[in-house]
Order: sequence, then structure tokens, then C-alpha cells
Amino acid sequence: MANIVSPFEDPERRLAAGRFGMLIFIASLAMIFAGAILGVLVVRLEDEGTWPPPGMPQLPWSLLASTVVLVASSATFLRSTRALRRDDRPVFVRWLTVTLVLALVFLVVQAYAWWDLLGRGMDFSRHLYAWTFYFLTGLHAVHVLGGVIPLWIVTRRVLRGDLSAPVRRGVAYTAMYWHFLDAAWVVLYLTLIAGTLER
Repeated sequence: MANIVSPFEDPERRLAAGRFGMLIFIASLAMIFAGAILGVLVVRLEDEGTWPPPGMPQLPWSLLASTVVLVASSATFLRSTRALRRDDRPVFVRWLTVTLVLALVFLVVQAYAWWDLLGRGMDFSRHLYAWTFYFLTGLHAVHVLGGVIPLWIVTRRVLRGDLSAPVRRGVAYTAMYWHFLDAAWVVLYLTLIAGTLER
């Protein structure tokens, strides 16, 4: 009887298959974010009032700060994956660790924005402006948290000296997801800004 060899025993084919699976996952997430953005835009277009409504705070400066942090984390992740391809372990570890730190900073700044707005009386019950803000930023924050967990796992394994094929694949898949979250946040942030522009 002939031996049957799985195509996934080839590391390159296994990586390609994993990337394809991640692309399908990202496409499904893109549809969720697109639906959320479309819903917010419809709500905004049907509301004839100004956003933010009288008595409600403007979008906080911390959103811009968190945007800069997230874009920076995507850049550092890119530098780390390039170093991994060159087998430059010290540079790879350094930039991967910086990426994890920036990811955590992003979540902290987002939590601060929520805390600040809630402290200034912007709660869900006041107006659809508040609801759409918390909905979009919360939807994204949940997915960022979902990305921080595998990022933390691969960073911890790399810091312990593990550069095995599964870890390298984990870094590649996490990087794809992280860059998607970066792009999604930029679109969400621009949507929030567009909602406050006068019509």
C-alpha cells in the first residue's frame, strides 16, 4: 500500500493554506465592519440634527492619539516580520515586543476616551450620536483584544527563544489580522469624523 503524504507536511504549502484561511476570516470581518459602518451612516443621514447634538462633547483628542498608536503598531509589526524573514532574531524580538506594547497602549487610550466621555455625560441613552460612537469603537476594541491575545502568545514564545515553524506561522497570521485591524480602525475613525461634519 502506497504511503499517503498530506500536502500540509510541506511547510510552504501549510503556510499558504493558513494564509488563505486567514484571508477568508478577514473577509468575513470586513463584511461585519462594512455593515456596521453602513448602519451608522444610514442613522446619521436620517438624523437632521447636528452631530454632536447640543450639550454633547466633541470627539475626544484621544481618538487621534490612539489612531497614531495603532498605525505605529502596524509599522513596527511590519519591521518585525521583515526581520524574521532575514532571520535577524534580535531585531525581530525587539519590534515584536514594541508592537505588543503599542497594542496595549491603544486599548488603554481607547478606554480613557470612553471614561472621559462617560464622565462628561455622554451615555448610550442620550442620543444616537453617543450610541454610534460606542458601537463602532467598541466593535473594534473587541477585535483588537482578540488580536492582542495571539500577539501576546507569539511574543512570549519568541522571548523564550522559540522560532519554530508553528511560531513563525503564528506571527504571519497574527500580522495579517493586525494590519487588517489597523486599516479597519482608520476607516471607522474617518466615519466618526464624517458624522460630525455639517451637511
